[in-house]
Amino acid sequence: MTKNQPGDSQEPVDAEIVESPASSGVPAADLPGPDYSEGGVPSFDFVRDRIENRYNTSVGAQELAGIGGPETIESLDKKIADRDKAAKDKLAEIRRSMGKQ
Repeated sequence: MTKNQPGDSQEPVDAEIVESPASSGVPAADLPGPDYSEGGVPSFDFVRDRIENRYNTSVGAQELAGIGGPETIESLDKKIADRDKAAKDKLAEIRRSMGKQ
């Protein structure tokens, strides 16, 4: 018994002809963007904008986390301790209410 090799198939192959980008008038996709030089080097403005964007994102994240203000380590530790105490008190309240049923 012989094995069929690729290309030994008796069935015809259905295919279509696709034009290459060069012959269709479409510009090549490897052109550098407006923020890059022909050599692929980013412009100063592009790099500055990226850095400012990352900085602003980190400042916003700090503000959302509640650590972006004039607070000290001690005040943050007190907030954490207060939150932990409130959580323990709530858990104790839930346990008491479940025990009464």
